[in-house]
Amino acid sequence: MTDGASTDGSSADGPSTDGSSPTVLAVDDEPDLAELYRIYLDERYDVRIATSGEEALEEMDEDVDVVLLDRRMPERTGHEVLSEIRGAGYDARIAMLTAVEPDVDIVDMPFDDYKTKPVTREDLVALVEVLLERAAFDERSQRFFALASKKAALEAAQSTDTEEYDELVEQLEAVRAEVDETLDRLSAEDAFVEVSTNVS
Repeated sequence: MTDGASTDGSSADGPSTDGSSPTVLAVDDEPDLAELYRIYLDERYDVRIATSGEEALEEMDEDVDVVLLDRRMPERTGHEVLSEIRGAGYDARIAMLTAVEPDVDIVDMPFDDYKTKPVTREDLVALVEVLLERAAFDERSQRFFALASKKAALEAAQSTDTEEYDELVEQLEAVRAEVDETLDRLSAEDAFVEVSTNVS
């Protein structure tokens, strides 16, 4: 898996542990669109494409770092593919990349980000870079980012006047407090180590 994205914008971002480029699986039931995503990302990443949910699951393995997943597909929906990927234990970062406007049903979906099509090359590259960067954080921080992405998606769709949105905000604040507490503790430990080193 990747160890995070590079921030200098050069070559491939965040090579995987074997020294290769990060692997992105782009899933869309429109073959031309899936191929376009490959063209957008091919210079930086090892890109696989799938044009159905079944094909996406066949292409999925431990080498995949990021999944760009269409939501509305025949036979096996993006939601079903998402559930199966998570159920199989893969820890790739997953973004729903779809023409479906988000609604409160996204609150319980285990994805990391949600983008509404169409997207530009710059949008897509930036999305993958952000997801690779998040992969370097711990599980709690990743949950914080995922909740924040859902909150932003619902606000963009003006779907905020619901109990689900209110519960999402409460979850986000609770996780934010946990993350802040961890960061404060780590900062204190770093300071203690620095003081001890200076004293000795």
